[in-house]
Amino acid sequence: MTTATTSFEQDWQAWHTDREAYFADPLGWVALTGLFWLTETPSAVDDLPGLWRADDDGLYVTADKIDGLSVDGIVVDGTETLLPIEGAPGLIVAAGERRIEVIRRTGSVALRVHDPKAPTLQSFGGIPTFEPSPEWVVTGTFTPYDAERTVTTGAVVAGLEHHHAGLGVIDFELGGVPQQFVAFKGKTSGFQILFTDETSGVTTYRACRSLAVAEPDADGHVVLDFNRASNLPCALTDYATCPVAPPENRLAVAVEAGEKLPVR
Repeated sequence: MTTATTSFEQDWQAWHTDREAYFADPLGWVALTGLFWLTETPSAVDDLPGLWRADDDGLYVTADKIDGLSVDGIVVDGTETLLPIEGAPGLIVAAGERRIEVIRRTGSVALRVHDPKAPTLQSFGGIPTFEPSPEWVVTGTFTPYDAERTVTTGAVVAGLEHHHAGLGVIDFELGGVPQQFVAFKGKTSGFQILFTDETSGVTTYRACRSLAVAEPDADGHVVLDFNRASNLPCALTDYATCPVAPPENRLAVAVEAGEKLPVR
């Protein structure tokens, strides 16, 4: 075993360990116990305290002090208004050990409930993967668009849409066959690729996997490490609203690298 291979495997294992720790968060994705869409009528939601409603302007929760709901550490005693932003991470209402996440998606408002005692979290056994191999690390060339483009995709929840910042295309080869991805703006830097391949719906999650790609070098070259093809949260819970891959990113080849379909 070469030193380079050892370093490659160690780096990959550190990435994989971080991924499993991320999903094992006691108030993270695997701890979700429900997704509840709100209407303009004040209503009780599942077993949560208070009454909840939402309109185009915001979310309104009405509760008594004894109910134990709080926002930013301040107990709700009356009606509290929250202003969730379309597509942004949720705002948090605390309810004992649980956290109620308030989200807005395609104009509608929903509650996601995170519970550290969720059965799914207690039974979480990690994320299965293909064996890492340097053969799945390929070089591509990034070609930017003249201007940023909004690319709309569907979601795993019917009726929802996601709007991505398309920055350009990445050309590369797999098995000697030319391929191309549309590259979206990354969360902090670089690019995010949402893609499917011939393993999708078989050994990997059907909607898509995600691949983070670092900024190109001076010649426009980028590295695509398919060993780090990642599940979106919707692969591990029914209560996420993840996007699906755009048609341009659906590969007609089996990418037997990265994360597999988790056992639920």
